[in-house]
Amino acid sequence: MEEYNFSAIRSDFPMLQKKMHGNPLIYFDSAATAQKPKSVIEAITNFYQDHYGTVHRAIYQLSLQSTQEFQITREKIQRFLNASSFDEIIFTRGTTESINLVAYSFGKAFLNKGDEIIISEMEHHSNIVPWQMICEDKGCHLKVIPMNDKGELLLDEYKKMLSSKTKLVSIAHVSNSLGTINPIKEMASMAHEVGAYFLADGAQAVSHLPVDVQELDVDFYVFSGHKLFGPTGIGVLYGKRDLLNKMPPYQGGGDMIEKVTFKETTYNTLPLKFEAGTPMIAEVIGLGKAIDYLQSVGLNKIKAWTHFLLEELTNKLIEIKGLKIIGQADQKSSIVSFTVEGIHHLDLGTLLDLRGIAIRTGHHCAQPTMQKFNIPGTARASLSIYNTPQEINQFVIYLKEVINLLR
Repeated sequence: MEEYNFSAIRSDFPMLQKKMHGNPLIYFDSAATAQKPKSVIEAITNFYQDHYGTVHRAIYQLSLQSTQEFQITREKIQRFLNASSFDEIIFTRGTTESINLVAYSFGKAFLNKGDEIIISEMEHHSNIVPWQMICEDKGCHLKVIPMNDKGELLLDEYKKMLSSKTKLVSIAHVSNSLGTINPIKEMASMAHEVGAYFLADGAQAVSHLPVDVQELDVDFYVFSGHKLFGPTGIGVLYGKRDLLNKMPPYQGGGDMIEKVTFKETTYNTLPLKFEAGTPMIAEVIGLGKAIDYLQSVGLNKIKAWTHFLLEELTNKLIEIKGLKIIGQADQKSSIVSFTVEGIHHLDLGTLLDLRGIAIRTGHHCAQPTMQKFNIPGTARASLSIYNTPQEINQFVIYLKEVINLLR
């Protein structure tokens, strides 16, 4: 694949110019959190230094300017996801809070004793625990779609689980531990056939794949800003307007109200009904700049580049004796989890860190996935827009060196 101007892209990310333990930083942990371009860092700094003010609460110029930028970002996200309206975009603290919001509010409005929720065997804990909690509260049943040894969901088994009792299906668009890209559009359609709703966890998808929520026809779509080259502490919940209007507020406080008396409270309209308290203003503005940056490069170009890197890394790793890649789905994002026979993943990560390599080790907040493969954890290399074939080559050299030291 022909390289585009990656020297310019890498120069946009200050952290990538750093050295770790005397070695150039090779950052292979973007699935955990992505590095930030200068435009995002500068936008946050400029907000605090030059025009800091709260939103929605005042008529002075600083507040009006902050409110305008805040709303502009909401509209950017609407276009980014191709939502039908800006009021379908809810700001949260991250993917985890977005899922918890849906679990609580959807559960309160729609779930009854004996109803069923379906998730899958490859989900992140954030897409397991909230559903366990609401099932316990409401007397519902949680069902789990199994997967095969390649890390692909068994759609025939999923079809068998669906019934009139199914109220919601919640599935990762891309698995954070395996890299599997799930057929979200097909799965959502299957859920709708039995009258169920569908949530897609897009935390690992939005920085690699174009996402069109209307084309996918999902009822909810959630993601975190920090995996999208934006700041931490900001996330997004997309929900179909009619559905959100039927759900009660998640939290009470300022901004989410229309009128408050000691007798009763009436709630604000969307999206503010779900955004209690002073919001994450700087983080929202930073997320807007991250989306600008992403679109300036082009998601289709990013998708092609990261897939190329995935193939480069995979082809080199499978040649290493004793190394096993966990998750070899036909449709994968740029995440490669692996084990090495006789070597603990933590030891691999520790010695690679001393050589300037940043990878993730452990169960990746996906313990049921690890149990499926009968392993305690993996080493995970996750690639992004700013990674290069040269980094992959150096990573493999260091990995072989570390393996030889530990054997």
